[in-house]
Formats: sequence, structure tokens, C-alpha cells
Amino acid sequence: MTTNLTKGHITKTLLIYSVPMMISIIFQQMYSIVDSIVVGQYVGENALAAVVASFPITMILIAVASGSSIGSSVVIGQLFGAKSLTKMKTTINTALITAFAISGILTVLGIVFGNPLLQMMKTPAEIIVDSRAYLFIYIYGFIFLMVYNVCNGIFTALGNSRIPLYFLIGSSLTNVGLDLFFVIGLNMGVAGAAWATFISQGVAMLLSITVLLNKLTHIHTDEKPEKFSKDSLQNLSRVALPSILQQSFIAIGNLFVQGEINGYGASVIAGYGSAVRLNTFAIMSINTLASGISGFTAQNYGAKQFDRIEKGFKTGIAIVSVVVTPFVIVFLLLSSQMIGIFIKEDSEQAIRTGIMFLRIVAPFYYIVAVKIISDSLLRGSGNMKPFVIATFADLLMRVIFVYILSYAFKNSDILWAAWPIGWCVSMVLSLFYAVSQIKRMKRLKAE
Repeated sequence: MTTNLTKGHITKTLLIYSVPMMISIIFQQMYSIVDSIVVGQYVGENALAAVVASFPITMILIAVASGSSIGSSVVIGQLFGAKSLTKMKTTINTALITAFAISGILTVLGIVFGNPLLQMMKTPAEIIVDSRAYLFIYIYGFIFLMVYNVCNGIFTALGNSRIPLYFLIGSSLTNVGLDLFFVIGLNMGVAGAAWATFISQGVAMLLSITVLLNKLTHIHTDEKPEKFSKDSLQNLSRVALPSILQQSFIAIGNLFVQGEINGYGASVIAGYGSAVRLNTFAIMSINTLASGISGFTAQNYGAKQFDRIEKGFKTGIAIVSVVVTPFVIVFLLLSSQMIGIFIKEDSEQAIRTGIMFLRIVAPFYYIVAVKIISDSLLRGSGNMKPFVIATFADLLMRVIFVYILSYAFKNSDILWAAWPIGWCVSMVLSLFYAVSQIKRMKRLKAE
């Protein structure tokens, strides 16, 4: 099943298309959230800190997988909107082959550089063994994450956001069961949580690629598509590389941020990590809806339906503003209870750290919403340079102010103000570029 996003009522089309993606991100985030809950509650504060300490490195891998998914979604979505089906299938073949190749290369690099990166981040001695165990099991399973994300991007480009949802629901529930079995039943600790994620993501990848290849047989073309094309790879790279760089900037920035936070000890690391899990859940929810706007924009850009793109952009901001409101309310009013899901009551410093993070960043989710929707319009229309510039500004501000605030106040609580500072700067830039892109499309239509 594919969906044509160039026709129909815009709000209804976006909701039908995006809601399954929104639900899917809930289940996708369950991987890291459930790992953290089970480890924090049943193994202890240091174990939770160990999982958190490895997170910036795993984020680099996630950045590559996510950026590849975005590149596949935008390019294939534009070809689908333009009805270039033979070229579209060639591009899909190229994307899948490239995903397997990249995942192999990065797995080797992760094995070689994983431990030096943990040491570079000043990971405390009491948690580095568990951090290393979690990280390397995650690296071994990167091929599952990479290929699944590319398949997800292809399904999204074809307007089918339900199939990835079904796979995620199944794999997430599997992950929960395996977490409980490995960590509690077999007493495997942090490694048990990592193996649960490894197996669950492997199942999701195998199901995704099997169903995708089957679905493609029902899309008929006049000519036989190529198995691999350099031209298709160049087109994919044009969008995917800036997306990978954008998300890698954030991940690399988090390496420096995590290194500074690690200096405050395991309790602060655990509290920060718990709050970041919740913060990531909120941000990824916005990102998922924004992916819907990217897919919508890509298809309509390919079909030269520029008026629908502007209306979709405005509708997207309205929808996302509604979606973030519950996060703002819950994180402000129930921050203690939310952090308590991850950390035992006797870990007072960790709980206080998590509460402070949530209360400082949550009010600025509306700013993030505008920034991310603006980014999605730029991605969907293939205008990647300003998108990267705005994200780099966010990263730069966050890293700089974490160091400035840490040096000036010697208090971890004040560090969290660096997040809103970066968001505000990048939002202004992204919105400016998005409005400029809309004006450019209007001029193209008038010509």
C-alpha cells in the first residue's frame, strides 16, 4: 500500500499519515526507556549511569541510521511524487545495498574506537566496565538498526507509515519481555539489557526488509530497475549526508557535554540520563511528526504542488504545538514522579538532578517544535545547507555554554540552561530559512 500525499485535505492527510509514525516512535523509544527503567530499578544507580555514559557514542550510530533514513525518505518520496517509478526502485535498491555496506564499516570502527571514546569522556572507573559491555553489544547489532531505519524511510516515502508501526510494536514488546528475562530472571545486569535490544532490533529488521521487498514486487515499472546506481547514490547522498552530519554534530557535541557531566559523578550521570531519556522521547515525538512533514513536502515538491507545502508547514506547526503541550505540563508538574520511574527513592542527588533538567528545558519545547518543523520543510524540498547551519548553531551554543556555565558556577544544575540557549538560536535560523524557501517556491510557481 502506498499513499499519494499530493491530494486531499491537508490536515486530514497529515494526521492519517503521521499518527502511525507518532505511535511508532513511542514504541521505538521503549527500547532505551525500558532498558533504563529495568537497569535503574533492579540493578542500581551505577548500572543506570553506565548505560547513560555509553549513550553519546550510540547516538553517533543512531545519527547515521536516522540520517540515512531521512535521505532515503526524501529522495524516494520526490521520485514517487513525480511518478518516476523505475528510477525510484533503482534508488531503493541502491539505498539498501549502501545501508549494509555502511553498517559493516561502522561496526568495525565502533569496535576499534569504542573504548578510547569512553575513556576520552572521563567515564568514572566504577561504571566503565558496564558501560563498555553495553556499548559493544549495541555496536554488534548496529546493522539491524541501520537497515531497519532505511526500510522505515522507504515505507515513509511511499506514504505507508503503518507497516513500520506494526514491526515496532512487536519488537518493543519483545524487548520488554527480554529485558525482564535477562536482567531480572538471569541476573545478567547491564549486558542483559543490551542483548534484549540486540535481539529485538534484529527481529524488526528482518521483518521490515522481507515485507518491503515483497511490497516492491507489486509496483510495476516499464523498465527493469538497476540493482545499484552511482547516480542514485549521489542523489541519496545529497540529502542523507547533510542529515547525517546534522545529527552527528549533535551526537559529537554530546560526547563533549557528557564528558563534562561525567566529572560530577555517577549520581549526576544517572539523574541526567533519566531526564534525557524523557527529553529524547519528547523531542523524537516532534521529530516523527516532522518526518511526516518532510515526506509530505517531498512528494508535493516532486509534483510541484508548492501551495500545499506552505499550507502543510503551517498545519504542521499547529499540530506539533498541540502534541508538545502534554509533555510540557507533565515534565513541569510531575517531574519528580517521572524521574522516580528510573531511579530508586534513596538516590536523592540523582532524582534532584533529573528534576532540575526537566523543569529547565520543558517550557522550551514549543521553540523546538518550530525549529524542527522548519527543518522538515527544508529537508523535504532538498534545501540541506541552511538546515545543517541551523543545527550546527544549536550544537555550538550548547557545548560552549555547558563549559562556560560549568566553569563559572561549578554546579551541575545550571548546566541545563545550555539546551534552551541552543534551541532558541537555531530556531531563529531555521524559521528564517524555511520562510525564505517558501518565498522561493512561490517565485518558481509564478515563473
